[in-house]
Amino acid sequence: MRLKPIAEQVVVVVGASSGIGRETALRFAKQGAKVVVVARSEQGLASLVDEIRRAGGEATAITADVAEFEQIKAVADRAVQEYGRMDTWVHLASVAVWGTFEQTTPTEFKRIIDVNLTGQAYGAMAALPHLRQVGQGALIHISSIEAKLPLPLQSAYAASKHGVVGFLDALRLELQHEGVPISVTNVMPSSINTPFFNKAGTRLGVQPRPLPPMYQPQLVADAILFAAEHPTRDLIVGGAGKAGIVTRRVSPRLMDAFLRLTAFTLQRTDTPKSEDAPHNLFQSIAGYDRVEGDFGAEARSWSVYTWLALHPQLRRVVTSTALGAILAGATRVFRHLKH
Repeated sequence: MRLKPIAEQVVVVVGASSGIGRETALRFAKQGAKVVVVARSEQGLASLVDEIRRAGGEATAITADVAEFEQIKAVADRAVQEYGRMDTWVHLASVAVWGTFEQTTPTEFKRIIDVNLTGQAYGAMAALPHLRQVGQGALIHISSIEAKLPLPLQSAYAASKHGVVGFLDALRLELQHEGVPISVTNVMPSSINTPFFNKAGTRLGVQPRPLPPMYQPQLVADAILFAAEHPTRDLIVGGAGKAGIVTRRVSPRLMDAFLRLTAFTLQRTDTPKSEDAPHNLFQSIAGYDRVEGDFGAEARSWSVYTWLALHPQLRRVVTSTALGAILAGATRVFRHLKH
């Protein structure tokens, strides 16, 4: 399967007004792609398109709620009308409410599933006919490490991200069975410093925050742009997320104990925020049309694990070298024992 160079692509970025989506759209445009940016916030999209155009890029903004299929289908249709085709669909739109499961209302739980899971499925449904028409392309869906490592106080969010993995894995097999050259990628970010935490609802009495360690959104954009040119199944962004997923797989009880000790306190800031404060669960809110959140002093701008994942040839060299060193060391120990 081959994908076009980014400079030759038409890319749709859903959930682009802030955070990872905004950074991703800026990066695609900077590398020469024609970009269609989508979100509920008309103001956020307008400022993004202005930023892209001032830098010499080409972009079109479309407002839509991903929980409404007809709106998201209209996005895909409009992208093709504007630019003649679509090559890559990047889906990031997501919402959350921090609180225990029992504090989460049925309406809130349903809305989170509607946006984070059903909205992702609607995006793929809308994009696939156009990608098939081109004869190749990429579906890139951003879930979370919570797809495999759920955190307390985020039951609906974790459920939605688990669901994304299920539908993407099934869809990928179906396309492979047909021999359709459309890649399906699941990008799973660790804790990322974005305005997502400013915009979310909360029952904690304070503003929520990412569970440390956290990373800058530019690392996730790196992974997304990589997947747009290199067919990839899964990408975990941030070594901490990978370590957590592996630990949970090896010893669920150990990871549960760790999260019981840390996750309840470390997801809280000291900034008071009532449950009645404005949030973006049902409508967009103004004032957060930026890439980074409030935790730049803590967020890492690098991850050795992610860097190696995006440089597979070097990763193989590093792995071979490490295995060679281990084998050589074991051989020396064995010879020493023999003598």
